[in-house]
Amino acid sequence: MTFAATVLTLYPEMFPGPLGISLAGRALAEGRWSLDTVQIRDFAIDRHRSVDDTPAGGGAGMVLKPDVLAAAVDSVSGDVPVLAMTPRGKPLTQARVRELAAGPGVAVLCGRFEGFDERIFEGRAIEPVSIGDYVLSGGEIGAFVLLDACIRLLPGVMGAASSGEDESFETGLLEYPQYTRPVTWEGRTIPEVLRSGDHAKIDAWRKARAEEDTRLRRPDLWERYGGDPVLSPSGARQKIEE
Repeated sequence: MTFAATVLTLYPEMFPGPLGISLAGRALAEGRWSLDTVQIRDFAIDRHRSVDDTPAGGGAGMVLKPDVLAAAVDSVSGDVPVLAMTPRGKPLTQARVRELAAGPGVAVLCGRFEGFDERIFEGRAIEPVSIGDYVLSGGEIGAFVLLDACIRLLPGVMGAASSGEDESFETGLLEYPQYTRPVTWEGRTIPEVLRSGDHAKIDAWRKARAEEDTRLRRPDLWERYGGDPVLSPSGARQKIEE
């Protein structure tokens, strides 16, 4: 079954962009996934083809109109989930990516300007999704991130089926550090355990380093993993924002 991706955007010329090269591009050429774009402006109903208007209540910028958005969303097959890229959305996780990649495909609605009229989420089954706590100029970059994360998990896309098993977030931890030749570089040497050939010791080292790095770099992940609470320098437990 081909994974069908549809992107609803004001800038369809941006696609496939980076999704047309490397693993995703090869998979696209092989027919492992498909890509369609929908020009949101095609669904504008006035003579100026307006897709946005000023914010109700005042304020800077422009807001995407719900009637135009709804018409664009309604043009997409109802067999796939519709996700809207917005910093107001729920953070995208590897678990959600795996769910999407296991399905028939996804439609991605890309925001612009000040974002979406909130009524589009009340009137249509659309899942707001964020790729991080920062603001981009549009949802297209977020769409690239979401689709790339899904595509690489499709059968046959990665060279080895096990390539993704030990990666960050798959087990609730960050991935352990990686090394390769030369053995010594600028006086820094690959850890001896990785050169020992003892796979039990290597596995134990990798697990310990994954746990240590997660505890130090991502205390939020560490506590969800079930590790001991991370303490601040003063000894008080750090407040973890969920």
